[in-house]
This record gives sequence, structure tokens and C-alpha cells, in this order.
Amino acid sequence: MTPAGRVAELLSRLEVEAARTPATPSPGDREALPPPVRRYLGRVLPQGVARPEGLLRFHQAGSLRTDPSATRWYPFTARQWVSPRLPGFVWEARVDLPLRLHLQVIDSYLAGSASGAVRLLSLLTVARLAGDPELASGALHRYLAEAVWYPWVLLPGSGVVWQPLDDRRARADLTDHGTTVSLEFRFNDRDEVASIYTAGRMGRFGGGYRRLPWEGRFGDYRQVAGVWLPGYGEVGWVVDRRLERVWKGRVTPREGWGITPRSGSAPASAR
Repeated sequence: MTPAGRVAELLSRLEVEAARTPATPSPGDREALPPPVRRYLGRVLPQGVARPEGLLRFHQAGSLRTDPSATRWYPFTARQWVSPRLPGFVWEARVDLPLRLHLQVIDSYLAGSASGAVRLLSLLTVARLAGDPELASGALHRYLAEAVWYPWVLLPGSGVVWQPLDDRRARADLTDHGTTVSLEFRFNDRDEVASIYTAGRMGRFGGGYRRLPWEGRFGDYRQVAGVWLPGYGEVGWVVDRRLERVWKGRVTPREGWGITPRSGSAPASAR
């Protein structure tokens, strides 16, 4: 199957899973949330802003490296589709290499299962993973961390359970298909999520899985269709008490943000 065909297949499955998920009947009681979470949602997601029912689409551009110990960064561009109705995403990236080579990466999380594939020049498969519970746990951590770009999933009644920590921190727990992950959300004095942190996220290093501290940082919030979203993000692993970033970039909603294609057709951006 071609990369475009694979992306279209994954998006079709994500749409089907989202359509099967009942809409949240009410947004829940924000007053019951921990104070920093209540202030944050009041800041970025004002009352009356409806949750999109279709897939959200984003464009990413920045640089990444393959390992916390790697010295070389590679530029990348990516497209991402996310469901605000249930945990699920599809991420397609092009990573530019020296000598005019490039890698194409397709990551996904669907129905509790994660997959990832890397192709050289979009033709030769050089890595493929699917079905590992450790991979699913890491992908669910990622979905929860990136909820700063689709904050509807952080509302009460949407699946995330909040626990208060202090006036600038709260813990979010999310369970999907038997996998539970937790992240500490940290808020700044503008009532924005400035960073997220977990003492243990599963990652693949040297051919095996390890659990390491993981952190993400966000900034440059901008208003999009009435919602305030960060324009910049970076994530990395904490090694010897030092944040070793492995991904940094700008994230912007794409044209048609929140619009789902008609059933049975692949998104135009995936064709």
C-alpha cells in the first residue's frame, strides 16, 4: 500500500471510531474542576464555543532528532488529524536528510492500538511497529499532552479525570481501552498550560522500551475560531535531570479545521 493509501485508510478508521462514540451530553460542571484547570479552560475555551464533531487538522513545521543523545537535528513538516470525540490521531511527517534524501513517518493511535512506520524516500520501509502495549501507552501520553490544541477533551465529562496538586498544577488521568496514563499540567500566570510532565512515559531506545521522565513545553498562544491554542511546542526526555528535547516546532490549524469529509471519501489533504 502506498503512503497516501495508508494515511487514507487510517483516517477512514478514525472517522468510523469517532462516529461510533456518543457525543458528550453536556460539558459538565467546570466549577468542580481544580482551580488552575478551571481558570485555564475559562481562558482558552470560553463558554458557548461548541466542540467540533469532525476531525481537527493541523500543520507542523520544525526540527527533531531520533534520540536524546543524538547531536544532529533534522527539519520536518507534518500533517496531523485528531479526533476531539475519543483518543485517536494520525500523524504524517516528512523528515529531510542530507544528500536530498528524506524519511516519511506515519504514526497513529486508533481504538487503543498504536502503530508507526518509517520509509526512506517514501518507498523503502526501514522501521515498523504496531500493537505493542508500550507503544500504545506512549501514544496515549502524547494524545493527552497535545490536548492543549484540542482542549475540549479536557472538559469534565469528556474522559479526563483531574486531581488537584496546587494553585499552578493539576494531574490529568486518561484511560482508553484498558490503558491509563497520567500527566501533570503546569499553568503560568496567564492561565495557560506552560508545560506538562510525567515521571514515566514509555519510549523505544536501542531496540527496546524504557520508561523515562518526559516533558513538554508550550507558548505563543493565539486565538483560532474563538479558542486559544499554543503556536509553539517542544517535547523531550529528562535524562540526568536535564531536559533533552527531541521535537520542537510550530503548530497551526489547517484550512478546514474541524470539518470532516463525507463518509466514504478520504480527506482532500490525504489524497
